[in-house]
Amino acid sequence: MTLAEVMVAYLQHAERHYRGADGKLTSEFNEIRLVVKALRELYAETPAAEFGPLRLKAVQRRWVNANLARSECNRRVNLVRRMFKWASSEELVPVATYQALTTVSGLTRGRSAARETEPVGPVENVVVDATLPYLNRFVRGLVQFQRFTGCRPGEACNLRRCDIDMSGPVWLYRPETHKTAWKGKSRVIAIGPKAQLVLNEFFTTEASDYLFSPERAMEEHQAERAANRKTPRYPSHMKRNVGKRKARPRRAPTDKYDHRSYSRAVARACDEAFPAAAPLAQQSGETRVAWASRLTVDEKARLLAWQQEHRWHPNQLRHSYATRVRKEHGLEAAQVLLGHSRADVTQVYAERNEQLAVALAAKIG
Repeated sequence: MTLAEVMVAYLQHAERHYRGADGKLTSEFNEIRLVVKALRELYAETPAAEFGPLRLKAVQRRWVNANLARSECNRRVNLVRRMFKWASSEELVPVATYQALTTVSGLTRGRSAARETEPVGPVENVVVDATLPYLNRFVRGLVQFQRFTGCRPGEACNLRRCDIDMSGPVWLYRPETHKTAWKGKSRVIAIGPKAQLVLNEFFTTEASDYLFSPERAMEEHQAERAANRKTPRYPSHMKRNVGKRKARPRRAPTDKYDHRSYSRAVARACDEAFPAAAPLAQQSGETRVAWASRLTVDEKARLLAWQQEHRWHPNQLRHSYATRVRKEHGLEAAQVLLGHSRADVTQVYAERNEQLAVALAAKIG
């Protein structure tokens, strides 16, 4: 059996296995596809049983040369090993093939040519505040909700009224899907008075609606444009616009943000809030295509460096929240509110944690 045949079988397994509670594929499946692509380009016709440590190291070097971060290279190598572990359990390859791949060590800090990344840190409030005016109200709501609860970006994006227990002064949000759901762990996010005020702006008549919706954001944007329109709606113009939409249909906005679209919206807002100086900045009336054509290779590199230095991403809000809570209320409070678990936690300890989370959220969230 060739490696290509093993990869096809594994992708079929992964497509069934890596799904959330909503039935949709998780991001892990896309990561597996990236790994499979690299293996296919190098060793598709190689017998799977002959794929050994040296070939795995060759794939590893390919990722290093592609300037992937050391941690990402190690993660992808682990995904390769996971595929061979599954294949050996299905008797598609000998167990010895998988065992041999486990001898390949991960890249260590300072001892490889792989790029190192800085650990995720908090973002200053003044930076976030400067970005808010350039976000639509739904993304602004996501940011504020994260600031008051410390939840993960994906947990904020998945928020629905039907997932919130509003019976007490502090609401309790139990996400249908979350990072550790596959381990059978529960997740409770305490929503204090400040976060409740944020959410009140987004409730609809349908309890199952996602509160932070690109679809609703687009509807509001289009309604605002129509209200501010200066020229009459001539029938000829309307007919022409309909023809344009049919010829070049745009992808319809989704009913909720995900961590990628949320991050992109924040990145665009950062670019507007902290524009680069001329000649790197986009000029008035200049299209993005014309802008990209005008910049030289060196200027594009300088612009990218500027943007990376002046951008923040949603997960930093969680780190900012953790830093503040730990400073003001101690380490245990931060662990409780962030939903971090410990080994061998008893049910009594979990209940005590929930009570502490409610008390703290009433004060700071």
